[in-house]
Amino acid sequence: MTTRIVSIGLMIAGLFLAGCNGTLEDIAPSSEKANKPLPARVVQSLKAKGMSSTSPIMVRIFKEEAVLEVWKQKDNGRYDLAASYDICKWSGRLGPKFIEGDRQAPEGFYSVGPHQMNPRSSYHLAFNIGFPNSYDRANGRTGQHLMVHGACSSAGCYSMTDKQVEEIYAFARDAFKGGQQSFQIQAFPFRMTPANMARYKDDPNYEFWTMLKEGYDHFEITKVPPKVDVCGKRYVFNSVATDGRPLNPVAACPSLAKPQSLEIAYRSYLKTYDSAFQAALGKKSNKSPAPTIAGFKEASLVADWSRRRARGERVSREPPTLERPQVMLAEQQRPAQTTAPAQAPATVAEVPTPAATARAESGIAEATGAAQAETVVSEKPGLRSRLLGMFGG
Repeated sequence: MTTRIVSIGLMIAGLFLAGCNGTLEDIAPSSEKANKPLPARVVQSLKAKGMSSTSPIMVRIFKEEAVLEVWKQKDNGRYDLAASYDICKWSGRLGPKFIEGDRQAPEGFYSVGPHQMNPRSSYHLAFNIGFPNSYDRANGRTGQHLMVHGACSSAGCYSMTDKQVEEIYAFARDAFKGGQQSFQIQAFPFRMTPANMARYKDDPNYEFWTMLKEGYDHFEITKVPPKVDVCGKRYVFNSVATDGRPLNPVAACPSLAKPQSLEIAYRSYLKTYDSAFQAALGKKSNKSPAPTIAGFKEASLVADWSRRRARGERVSREPPTLERPQVMLAEQQRPAQTTAPAQAPATVAEVPTPAATARAESGIAEATGAAQAETVVSEKPGLRSRLLGMFGG
C-alpha cells in the first residue's frame, strides 16, 4: 500500500511542475547574495539522504514554534527534511491574515514560482508567499507583498536572518534550475499534533485550523506535497470532482473523490489521531495557548491602528485587541507633575464596515509606507526593477 500511496503522491506532485513566467536570470542576476551556493555541509547532508541539490523542494512554516523547514524530494520520490531554521521574527498573532494592514503573517497553502523571487529586495533577499491565494480571495481576505525575507524585521511577513535567507533562497534557486516550476509553502499556526489541537480546541480559529490539518495529515502520510484546490470557500486536498468538472472556489463543492489507497491510509491515521486527541483533552497541558487573532473584527481594529500610525497619530505602542480596543495617545510616559494634568482623551479605533474597508484598500499600501514590511516601496525604476518591485521584500 505504501508504494501505491507514494505513486499517487508523485502523480499529484507533478501537477506543481506547471508553467511559470520567471526566468533563472531574473532570480539569480550577477549579484553575490543571490548566487551563493549551498554550504558544503548542506550539500553533503543532501547526498546522504538521497537528494540532489536540484531536486524539488517544499517549505513548511510553524508560527508558535517559530520554525521554517525546507523539505526536499529524495531519489524515491518522497520528501524528507533537508534543513530547519529558527524564524527571526514574524508579526501578529496565531491565526490567518484577514485584511491589509492587520499585521498578520498568513497561514494556509501557497505556491511560489520564479517570478515571485526577489534578488534585489531591500530586505537582503526575498520571495513573495503568494497571498492572497484562491482561498483567501474567495473569503474576501486582502493584502499584498507578504514575504519570506531577510533583515530580521517583520510587519506581516516571515523574517529570517540574512544568512538564513541566503540558504533558503539557494534551495529554491537550485530547485528551479532542476526544472521545478513552483514550490509549495505550508504555513501553520503550530505543529498540528493531538496535544496542540487539544490546547486550542476552544479558539475561534479552530475550524480554520482543522481544515488546514487535513492537508498537514496528507503530507504526514504520503511525504509528498498535497494537491490543493478550493471549492465552497474551503481548502480541499488530493481531491477531484467525480463528474470531472473543475472546482470553483466560491461555488459549492461537488461530489469529490480521493485515491482509494489514500482514503484507507487517512482513515487509519485519523483513528490513531482521535485516540491521542481524546487522551490529550483529559490531561492538563503545561503550556498555555499563545495569543490568537479574534477574527475580522479584531483584524479591522489592527488595520485601523496601522493607518493611524502611518499618518503620524500618537497611537499605543502595541496594536489594539477586542479586549483592549482603545488606541491611546502616548502621553503617559511624561514625568510626574505636582499638579494633576488634564486627562488626555482616548482614541477608540474605528472598526470599518466591509464597504469602508474595500474603499480604503487601495490607499493602505501608500498610507503604511515604510512602516509596513508587507507594503514595501521598491527601488529605482527600470523595467526589471519595476517588475521585481511588484513582488519585492
